Amino acid sequence: MDIAVEAAHRARRRVAPWPHVGAAVVADGQLVGSGATGQYPFGPHAEVAALAEAGSRSSGATLYCTLEPCNHHGNTPPCTEAIIEAGIASVVVAIEDPDPLVAGKGVTRLRQHGIEVSVGLRGEVVADQLNSYLIHRKLGRSACIAKVALSLDGRTAASDGSSRWITGELARSNSHELRADSQAVIVGAGTAIADDPALTVRDVTGPPLVWPPLRVLLDARGRVKPNGKLADTVRAPTLVVVTDLAPKDNIDAWVDCGATVETVNFIADDHGSGVDLSATLELLGSKGVLQAMVEGGSQLHGAFLQAGLVDRVVAYIGNTLLGARGLAGFGLGGPDTISASRRLQLKSVLQLGDDVRLDYSPKGAF
Repeated sequence: MDIAVEAAHRARRRVAPWPHVGAAVVADGQLVGSGATGQYPFGPHAEVAALAEAGSRSSGATLYCTLEPCNHHGNTPPCTEAIIEAGIASVVVAIEDPDPLVAGKGVTRLRQHGIEVSVGLRGEVVADQLNSYLIHRKLGRSACIAKVALSLDGRTAASDGSSRWITGELARSNSHELRADSQAVIVGAGTAIADDPALTVRDVTGPPLVWPPLRVLLDARGRVKPNGKLADTVRAPTLVVVTDLAPKDNIDAWVDCGATVETVNFIADDHGSGVDLSATLELLGSKGVLQAMVEGGSQLHGAFLQAGLVDRVVAYIGNTLLGARGLAGFGLGGPDTISASRRLQLKSVLQLGDDVRLDYSPKGAF
């Protein structure tokens, strides 16, 4: 199963909205085939790729796969048919697939054909690996990662707004890997106006990037003009999410430069105002975005957290101090007392030179 998990990891940038899945075939205690999900939309699924490599040695063998094999016709035939035809004797599955088209049907079909099936081996590892896919299929929206670079005292910029660079080269390079693993990168209007970000992926290692992430600008009132880097839709696609408050001439100008413009409801509550963030993630989910990374700014991070929509917080902590006049990393009002504060669950820690990456899983709204 560890071989299957590693194979899946190498496929992560070529398959969305499919899940990146890995598989391995073992016969007489020997690995005879392995594979991962091929490039969407018509590449082979992991099980089919592993069986093809194993060939006739699949007969009587055990198939390990990180996700439940599908049992329906989509862009490719059902994996269960290939498994049955190959003569596999037993299948070991890490986790079942929550997609309504699968949802236990693959396991049931295999057992009906006399194949022994067990579920759960390395389940926690694979659930973490496929976290964004599982959220997408269960909730019908993109998974949301809030990514922020902070000074050691929790500031995202100096008092004059400057922030280059809070972290060092290794941390910035790692953040591009995270961006490459996402299908969309989100910024708010304030950040777009202040920083004119490109939001493109640069100098990443590992699996090649098949498609650049969709650059998503949240601009409720249509304040951002299409004259910056986001307007260059040749480098990467751009989606502008507005409300009915955005001027038509601004919308038309974005469309003229090749961007897509979508309208959602305007939301105003005790936490602030702007585009409907829940509807935005549902919109991205409908476009095949499994993982959307929120780049900023701090008010947007705070709004997503307040709405209970953040599934992972990734904080790059730099080796600098910006003091009390520095700008806060998250635009949150905060509790009146420490006993009312929300706690996050630490998932991983990674040292990057003199900086550190902390991955947290929040629980509910803030």
